[in-house]
Order: sequence, then C-alpha cells, then structure tokens
Amino acid sequence: MAERLDGHTLLISLLATPIRHSKSPTMHNEAFAKLGLPYAYLAFEVGNEELPQAVEGIRALGIRGSNISMPNKQKVIPLLDELSEEAELIGAVNTVTNKDGKGHLVGYNTDGIGCMNALKENDVNVKGEIITMAGCGGAGTAIAVQAALEGVKELRIFNRDDDIYANAEKTVEKINAKTNCKASVHHLEDDEAFKQSIAESSIYIDATSVGMHPLEDQKLIDDPAVIRDDLVVFDVVYAPAETKLLAFAKEHGAKKAINGLPMMIHQGAAAFKLFCGEDMPIDYIRDLLYNNEK
Repeated sequence: MAERLDGHTLLISLLATPIRHSKSPTMHNEAFAKLGLPYAYLAFEVGNEELPQAVEGIRALGIRGSNISMPNKQKVIPLLDELSEEAELIGAVNTVTNKDGKGHLVGYNTDGIGCMNALKENDVNVKGEIITMAGCGGAGTAIAVQAALEGVKELRIFNRDDDIYANAEKTVEKINAKTNCKASVHHLEDDEAFKQSIAESSIYIDATSVGMHPLEDQKLIDDPAVIRDDLVVFDVVYAPAETKLLAFAKEHGAKKAINGLPMMIHQGAAAFKLFCGEDMPIDYIRDLLYNNEK
C-alpha cells in the first residue's frame, strides 16, 4: 500500500458506525492495487450526528466517492444533489460519487444490484420469475426494488409484524406504481401462506439477520417439504459462510444454496465501477475473501 500513496492519490471513504469489522477496505484497496489505480479506501466511524460535516468534507476535500452504511443510509439523502433511480425507489443510499471531485454528489444503492449479480453469477435468471423473500429492512428493500427493475414477474415479501412491516408496505406500493412487477407483502407469522408462496416460487431469498450472530442457530424454514430440487435458496448472510438455512437447503436437495458473500462482492464491484470507472477484478477479490473465510 505505502508505495502506491503519493501526492496524486485519490481518497474513497466509508462512513458508518460501527465499521471496523467491514471487509470493504480490504476489497477496494486490494482491487486498486491489483489494477495499479491511484486510489486509497479508508473507513471512518461516522454516525448521524457527524454525517452532515462528513459529507461537507467530501465536497471540500475532493474525496472522489464514499460508501455509506448504517446508520446513515437514509440520513445522507437530503445532503446529496442527485439520486439514481434505484436509490430513489429504495429510499436509501450506500454509494456516493463526487463527480470529478467538484462537489456534485450523486447517491446510488448497489445492494440490490449485488444480489442480482450474485444470482446471475450462479446462472440464476430472475426475469419473469416469482420470488418469495423474507425481510424488508435495508438489504431487503434494495433487493426487492432491484428485482422488480430487472423484470421479476411477481415478488412476495414476508415480514414480521413489526416496525419494518410498514416499510415493506411502502416498498410494495412503489414497486407496483413504478415497475411492471406485481408485489405484495404478507405476515411472516402466517406459516402456511409462507410455505405456499415458496412452493409457487423458483427463488427464495432470506434478507433477514436470522442465521448470523447472535441468531446463528436459527432458520426460518424447518419443514423439509418446503425445499425442492428446482428451488434456489439465497441467504444474504455471509458470516457464517453456511447458515443453518443453507445447510438445511443443501441437505434436502435445493437446486442451489447461495450465501451472501458474492452479493457483498458484487455490490462492492458496482460501487468500484462508479468510483473509478474500472471493473473490479472480481475473481481475484473472490479468491482473496473466500480464502480469508476459511
């Protein structure tokens, strides 16, 4: 890293808290080094209180871009000059570009793109398909919107009857108004409706935190009859690499059982392209991150 840093190095930031656990600095800096690009990527502990000053810092210092993570994804929107189509529909931003370092800040959301590209990488085509999804928080909303934009025929979102359920209802309204996808929201507590929906779907996406610490011993599907040999199961969780859901899906013969690491890589790759105009060396980064997971 040190030999790449000089007076011409351009900074990319990551604004979130907590953030020291993030794989994004490793991913981006390794990709910059691999391609010989004059960028450095640094993480900053920034919450809602510090966010306005941090965004002004992006403008003032000519920082070329920034990833945005919790709790700032919604709060950053009024601080920006422009939003992409998907960011506007999702109502959250995870990537900001500073055009030519001149202070015009554009917000994007690459989370859903990451999920869709992870499915494509595994030869899963979503166009014209029915998807059942659990969870409609930050990641779930992004995935739902991007799936609709990419031609999913029908999207059925299941969520607990909690504060996020209202967000799911708003997301469904936007999707139905702005896309050709038929979207609906249902209570996850209705186990029979949940099972029936999965039975009628070609893809099941778990966009909840079930399966990651401290819920690593839990899964939303317990009935082996739900898993079919033509069903694709995607879990946004990537640590642990194999959640209880994915192990269960593999055990009972699911067509594919995919964890969240390729989604994380592909959302990063989409942001990387926005930052520097170059394609991330995905195979290299995948090998690096998968080896670190072992």
